[in-house]
Amino acid sequence: MVLISDGHGGDEGPRLRDPALGLSAFRSRLYGCFGRRADALFELTDAILTTNTNPSLVHLSLASVHRRGWGSLYAALNKGRIGSGVLRNLLARVRLADDGGRARVYGVDQSSWPRCDAECSPDRGYYYHPSRHSAGQPIVAGWSYQLVAELGFERDSWVTPADIRRVRPEEDADLVAIEEVRGLLHRLPEQSFSPLFVFDSGYDPVRLQLGLENHPAQILVRLHSDRVFYFDPEDPEKKPVGGSHHQGPSITSNISVTRVLIRR
Repeated sequence: MVLISDGHGGDEGPRLRDPALGLSAFRSRLYGCFGRRADALFELTDAILTTNTNPSLVHLSLASVHRRGWGSLYAALNKGRIGSGVLRNLLARVRLADDGGRARVYGVDQSSWPRCDAECSPDRGYYYHPSRHSAGQPIVAGWSYQLVAELGFERDSWVTPADIRRVRPEEDADLVAIEEVRGLLHRLPEQSFSPLFVFDSGYDPVRLQLGLENHPAQILVRLHSDRVFYFDPEDPEKKPVGGSHHQGPSITSNISVTRVLIRR
């Protein structure tokens, strides 16, 4: 399911084309991203990935893959160290094995972590949530995270996480997305096709285009249904009074959801 690129557009040999061997190689390199308390952090990662529900941290210590006591879990979170730069480089070199050598496609979107009752949690903001409401509105108090994940061409739910950033209340999601995409482009191995980044309707396509100017990336942005585009104004007849037209007639479309593709 995974291939690890060698940084020159290929992979590290036929042995990594085997899903089991590729996964084993990835886990070995993931362990190398952990510094202090590496064993506890590694087992905590396995517990998070294999447990269906996580009501609390202490429940993770009861998972079969977590072979240590609950005290080591808290010690790993308090004293452990993770090389975030090394981890990001590793995730950039991993891709889905069934892509057929096509250009990479990444989805960029925000996800809210509700912390409605945690009044002492720092930097809480108010964010949209699809299922939890507050005072009849789809808004919750909590933290917002912006995820960049590679999408496959198969009809399944598998994705490859590439980067994640917390969007603080004082930050702009468009600027954070531009910074994330730029950083990922520098970490990606050389390839013949520019990667495509797909954004939801909450992002501004104009700001994304300007922010990614002169970068080898394509962007596909979903537009709001009430977004209006206009034709160029026609040359008006000369009149003694009155200003010139700044825009032409609006563009109408029978498509319910309109998208725009901007190629760089």
